[in-house]
Amino acid sequence: EIYLNQAPLDQSALEEWLTQLRGAKVSIKVPQRGEKVELLQTVERNAHYALVQYLSKRATDAAVSGKALLELEEELQLARTPLRIECYDISNISGTSVVASMVVFEDGLAKKSEYRRFIIDTDTAQDDTRAMHQVITRRMKRLLADRQVNPAEIAETGGKVSKFAYPPQLIVVDGGAPQVAAAQRALDELGIADVALCGLAKRLEEVWMPGDKDPLILPRTSEGMYLLQRIRDEAHRFAITFHRSRRSKVMLESLLDDIPQLGESRRGALLARFGSVTAMRKASREELAATPGIGATIAGIIFEYLQSLSTTADVAVDMATGEILDT
Repeated sequence: EIYLNQAPLDQSALEEWLTQLRGAKVSIKVPQRGEKVELLQTVERNAHYALVQYLSKRATDAAVSGKALLELEEELQLARTPLRIECYDISNISGTSVVASMVVFEDGLAKKSEYRRFIIDTDTAQDDTRAMHQVITRRMKRLLADRQVNPAEIAETGGKVSKFAYPPQLIVVDGGAPQVAAAQRALDELGIADVALCGLAKRLEEVWMPGDKDPLILPRTSEGMYLLQRIRDEAHRFAITFHRSRRSKVMLESLLDDIPQLGESRRGALLARFGSVTAMRKASREELAATPGIGATIAGIIFEYLQSLSTTADVAVDMATGEILDT
């Protein structure tokens, strides 16, 4: 069986030819639900990322990167060449564990050491535009705060300039007019007028500028357009990767429900003492047994069960900005 996302026009003839070629029956099917649909989606994602990786080889060429930046400056009518571009994406699945990503490209190349993730407040989670406003506000507040720091004082103390201190010449948001308007509102509220902004909508790959009623349509062969797509796709990949791990952490805690003889009170006692399933996995049998209401027998059951689970790292968050810190 061959699974496709849409049926070919000459399906019967193609099936007959493939059957003759293989020497056994070949059927072409278009799955509508279930595992086969998920399999097709995985294949499409892998093909997309393979294409991006192939095309990105040329993106490392300085001449190509320079051309892309100059094209963006001209097409978007920017005041400056966007040597530093920051792109933001909101990963929002059913409004839970909402995460925003920030990726940085300098001179047209990814600067992964300056990538950041932000956990979005739960009261904002259901609205992508509010989430976008929140993350742009957080990031720009850090920029304004770091601008007040005297570089001479940093040099004297042997410290380092915060990575948030470097302003982007261009902010790209994943989305269309609503997301761009939300980001622009954040910039306006903070009085930031020297940072350009645009949005890239997925469906038709349209470029949206603040206040414009209609999108810009850049040539599909444009190096500038290709750079915007690559930055947007990288931001989405970075957001969705952490989003999956964060959801896994929530699911791990719910898995405690499956442990025999572990009721709500005992589960609560364990979480109160250790704080997370990750911390519990690091505990010895004796440490588990010392938890009120557990004892040696149940501790052994818990220990064996937790060791069978895949690990998921705890999340450390900068309380001032909501930035997810590496641990």
